[in-house]
Amino acid sequence: MTSFWKIAAPVTCVAVICGAALLWPVYQEEALERKPAEAARVYRARAERGEAKAQYRLGDSYAQGKGVPQDYFEAVRWYRKAAKQGNANAEYALGYMYHQGQGVKQDDAEAVRWFRQAAEQGNAQAQCNLGDSYAQGHGVPQDYAEAVRWYRAAAEQGYPMGQYGIGFMYYHGRGVPQDYIQAHMWTSLAASGASGDAKQYFVRAANHIAGEMTPEQIIEAERLAREWKPRGQPSARSEHDSQR
Repeated sequence: MTSFWKIAAPVTCVAVICGAALLWPVYQEEALERKPAEAARVYRARAERGEAKAQYRLGDSYAQGKGVPQDYFEAVRWYRKAAKQGNANAEYALGYMYHQGQGVKQDDAEAVRWFRQAAEQGNAQAQCNLGDSYAQGHGVPQDYAEAVRWYRAAAEQGYPMGQYGIGFMYYHGRGVPQDYIQAHMWTSLAASGASGDAKQYFVRAANHIAGEMTPEQIIEAERLAREWKPRGQPSARSEHDSQR
């Protein structure tokens, strides 16, 4: 096997630290998003009262420099407060900060700990990141079967990076028997759900796989992709992947 699929590592799932708050009606939240400084003020008032979702959103404000000066240390502080209350988005965000070494010392094992907590609550990005960790042996012993497990959990929610991850594993036969039909199906689904550079990359990957398949295999893979339905909804944070 040659080309970029031979040498490429799975596209990393880590991405922007941003999510949807559920504390206010949609129209109020949209109004706040148009006024970052006001949003940060409201988040702070509620965060200081101990509201986990507001603590998470205030962490986002500091991580992105929206309405407040960018400050990774403050972002970590507020993410941690929310994560300790079991907020899955904050758990993912805190894992991301440890993975990147932003506001804390870089620590893959600690990143995995927080990714796992969020993943077990169904956060699709965290599930995908946990798959990456197992696939690459970052923070945990390399374990392709566990990588497949977590990529699949994210993929079945419709998360494109997770779909690419499981497709990659099927293509190379890592943690699962090699299966070009499954590889093409999942990679095509990833391309359908992605945008920008990621979409173009996934399209090229799907086309490369197709070049190694029979016409009958391609027809079957396309049928499976058409009939596939997500089992849940991916985290709202995935809407913002391309921003970081």
